[in-house]
Amino acid sequence: MLSNIGTVLGNMVSLEMFVCMFIGVAVGIVVGALPGLSATLAVALMLPFTFSLDATAGIILLIGAYCGGVYGGSITAILIKTPGTPASVASIADGYGMTKKGRAYDALMYSLYVSVIGGLLSGLALLFIAPLIAKLAVNFGPPEYFALAVFGLTIIASVSGKSLAKGLLMAGLGLLICCVGMDPYEGQARFVFGKSSLYAGIGMVPVMIGVFAIAEVFNQIEVHIKSVASDVGDIKVKKDEKFSFKNVIPHWANILKASITGIIIGAIPGTGGAIASFLAYNNEKNSSKHPEEFGEGSEAGLIAAETAKNATTGATLIPMLTLGIPGDTVTAILLGALTIHGLSTGPKLFTEHGVLVYTVILGFFFVNIIMLLEGKAAIRWFAKITSVPSSILMPIILILCLVGAYSSNNNWSSVGIAVFSGFIGYILQKFEFPMAPLLIAMVLESLTEMSLRQSLIMSDNSLSIFVTRPICLIFLILSLGSIMLPFFKNRKNKAKAA
Repeated sequence: MLSNIGTVLGNMVSLEMFVCMFIGVAVGIVVGALPGLSATLAVALMLPFTFSLDATAGIILLIGAYCGGVYGGSITAILIKTPGTPASVASIADGYGMTKKGRAYDALMYSLYVSVIGGLLSGLALLFIAPLIAKLAVNFGPPEYFALAVFGLTIIASVSGKSLAKGLLMAGLGLLICCVGMDPYEGQARFVFGKSSLYAGIGMVPVMIGVFAIAEVFNQIEVHIKSVASDVGDIKVKKDEKFSFKNVIPHWANILKASITGIIIGAIPGTGGAIASFLAYNNEKNSSKHPEEFGEGSEAGLIAAETAKNATTGATLIPMLTLGIPGDTVTAILLGALTIHGLSTGPKLFTEHGVLVYTVILGFFFVNIIMLLEGKAAIRWFAKITSVPSSILMPIILILCLVGAYSSNNNWSSVGIAVFSGFIGYILQKFEFPMAPLLIAMVLESLTEMSLRQSLIMSDNSLSIFVTRPICLIFLILSLGSIMLPFFKNRKNKAKAA
């Protein structure tokens, strides 16, 4: 890091980088604040705009949308008791409780300040922990990469929701999609059915845009989201009313505990902001001297939930950058973006593109600072964000999705793939099939296939190579534990129910 500090700072101090950060955060806040949408949609929507940018600026743009989207979901949770994202559900009780008491401005300011603090602390964890993990993984060979990829695929068990079987089916679908096209080793066509457009394979970008963005557009059109800002109006702020970090300082212990909770939960693949916020909220309520105030507009409850939620943002990047394991849907899209830009994922990222990685990490701090500036400037107008009618908003998002799908390789077949993927994603979500396993499998398929074949070549087709190398064995044991954990949880839940 120190050897590259000059280059890293040079990369950061550019008009392009700051424009990307400002736009990314702004789009993330707006999309996150719209009920029913999410940070995932914000990142997927921004993905096509990174094609014309260099890799660093593109990833910074997506991280800005990620952080802004996670924070933005709390705006409507506080103002109208409608969380913009699932991670903001824990903020409803006390955030909306403060709004009913006429303290909407205070609630929004608390949310903004502690979200930034939580994000900055998670950035510190990313800065100091990620390089240590990368150094341990720098000597990985094909067998280790295969075991790591297998472990990454077992994360599917953690993000499959209520049904592991449905998660495995979606993962299988993702692996099957990636097998379409030419075999990279033997040059044989696979699953092309005589279609010349499929020889190059099915692009990850159209599929991602389809199953996350277009499917969500179809869903929002169905439920006919209406304007909700009419019930909120403008946020009234008295001239003598001020809010600064001084208001936050008395809650430093709460913020620190919630940040640690968010960082730990965020670094575990398969978890996320929703789990972290509820856990931090519950911990603070249990340790409070006035637990009866929680749910009625408690500052402590809101601060705990908001801090933990945003403290996961930097922590989720740790397994993604160091091991190439996407812990949730957003980081899977970010990992896909790295792949699209031709960058090696996993441990090689630090050795082959160290300057880029540290520029992204430093950019994460700038993104959170910019989020504070944008939030303070626009906080009185947040209520109007949700006033955009869905009849205007959804067609705009759909057009951007189609343009983004076409621009991925300047081929109309990509538009058809995106629309078809969106339709399939919309139908599958109706039957509660999770989309995260599909994307995780698509991201990891190439690494899994390549490292398996290389490992078998090294060992003359002997599978013993995976159990005679210590690191391989460790990852395979972890994979077995990751697979078995959901079964033990199900048995425990059934025992409790009985």
